[in-house]
Amino acid sequence: MATSLNSSATADYVARATALFEDLSFGAARAWKDAEPGRRVVGYMPIYVPRELIHAAGMLPLGIVGGGDQLEVIHGDAYYQSYICRIPRSTIELGVSGRLDFVDGMLFPSICDVIRNLSGMWKLMFPKVYSRYFDVPQNYRDDIGGNFYVNELAELRHDLGELRGKPITDDELRGSISVYNENRSLIRELYALRAELPWQAPAAEVYLMVRAGLLLPVEEHSALLRGYLAAARAEERPMRDNCRVVLTGMFCEQPPLNLIKSLELSGCYVVDDDLLLVTRWLVGDVAIEGDPLRNLSNAFLHHSESTAAKYEPNQKEKGQHLVRSVKRTGAEGVIFAAPSFCDPALLERPMLQHVLKEAGIPYIAFKYAENSGQMQPIREQAGTFADSIKLWSAA
Repeated sequence: MATSLNSSATADYVARATALFEDLSFGAARAWKDAEPGRRVVGYMPIYVPRELIHAAGMLPLGIVGGGDQLEVIHGDAYYQSYICRIPRSTIELGVSGRLDFVDGMLFPSICDVIRNLSGMWKLMFPKVYSRYFDVPQNYRDDIGGNFYVNELAELRHDLGELRGKPITDDELRGSISVYNENRSLIRELYALRAELPWQAPAAEVYLMVRAGLLLPVEEHSALLRGYLAAARAEERPMRDNCRVVLTGMFCEQPPLNLIKSLELSGCYVVDDDLLLVTRWLVGDVAIEGDPLRNLSNAFLHHSESTAAKYEPNQKEKGQHLVRSVKRTGAEGVIFAAPSFCDPALLERPMLQHVLKEAGIPYIAFKYAENSGQMQPIREQAGTFADSIKLWSAA
């Protein structure tokens, strides 16, 4: 007999991840810090930062992805124009409301000008907190972009060593790389399960399980993933006649959880996405032997995900990652879902749509904000898309 969405096998894991998702005071991270004297927490914004360096310093990397639809933004609106995406405003709201008062450092990765500006604002607003705009190379030659990135990593490594009071050793960093290699492998396994049997691992549950990794120590998150994977495989869930889609454009400001649920309720199985890319930005294991900074640089340059926030020097390669994703997962279409006013996603979308059109892959597009409340139009649009694919594929 088929079980319900949150049946006994997965219910405990999903409940744990949901509680973490809903806690805007970051209670788990606070408890981790308070458990031992001298512990430190370093927050980071979306896309990619080398969490291995933070972990090697004995600190907790804490993913900050805005306040979502649970947070009313009051003070944050005073810091940015109305035509800017919502994630910087809600992140400021988290800061000025005291929800991040336990964080010892903040990293702002190279996403867009908005996040770059937020890094400077954070230094002014919270001068006692270590803040850094973390840049990444736009040239992918080892002797140019690689050397630049190694130097960026070395500077961050030095700063984190200063923050904890002693340098980070190569062996510590190699140990952290190994731990994160295991975590990324488990997330790839989770995504592979969803691509093969999407009814066994619903998109909303997969999202919650991956997002928990932004809030928990990596070792604890890996244990959570192993438990959920075993539980999801053991269940018998009903298979629906849903259309298989790739979801893209959500690499920075996160959608409301109800948006992800609405897509599947409309008749779409999400079999791949670009949500929470920091958890799987590096697509394979990082080498352990040799210089750990150089190994991290090589992985970034040659074995990392494609996204609108990452420079693609080869125009022929532009958008091919979506075509490959469709083929790899057996998807029947692509849904572009970009946050309102997200320049990287919205500027690149026409180019990506052109690539899909040439490849004969159907697509639709809509925009959202992290506090979107009305899901019915999105559900209707996605449902019509799924129905049209089923209709024309049958014809």
